[in-house]
Amino acid sequence: MKLRQNVRHWAAKRALTTPVLGGVVNDKLVDLHTRVFLDRADEGHRAERRDHLDDFFDATMDTYVAALDAGYPEAEAREITHLQANFDFFEHGWTEMMEIPADELEEHYRRYEEFFTRYDITIDAALGAFRPADGVADAPATPEKRDTAAFENAVAGFSDDVYVEDDTGEIRQGSAAEPDDVDVSRAPGVSVDTPDDEASAD
Repeated sequence: MKLRQNVRHWAAKRALTTPVLGGVVNDKLVDLHTRVFLDRADEGHRAERRDHLDDFFDATMDTYVAALDAGYPEAEAREITHLQANFDFFEHGWTEMMEIPADELEEHYRRYEEFFTRYDITIDAALGAFRPADGVADAPATPEKRDTAAFENAVAGFSDDVYVEDDTGEIRQGSAAEPDDVDVSRAPGVSVDTPDDEASAD
């Protein structure tokens, strides 16, 4: 999968693993991801999917931290959560929200199979052990789109590894090394001086 990686992603990683600050950044990242992916959906489906996405992305923040704790580099930990989202989107038939085409789901799953198996994550049960005890809000599915989908927002051809694009547009294979001078104030939700459009869901 192709993801972006810049100072804001490093700041979010550092902030999410910092007591007190982590909760603020968690909520902001959930809002950001919900907004970005709803923008890809037809306007008529956005309201009915919002609560589901809020609950879902909140749970994936726990996945992200668990993946970091397991030793995965930042981009790989983040890719794991994006794959969870794509599994969920596919299961619901929300194909216009997917970042990768359906025929690459299995290959992506196999790359992280050890982690996914440890936490009971599957393509049809995307949260696995990270599913909240009180569940996730329901939302109507569009299963018919799985058979006729154009996957208009999916980017194919990056299923063998995680690829990161920096602010210059350069794409490299694998997560970059974490900078020593990470400024957590650049994380979404920490500073009013960091506008939403500087943050990215990918």
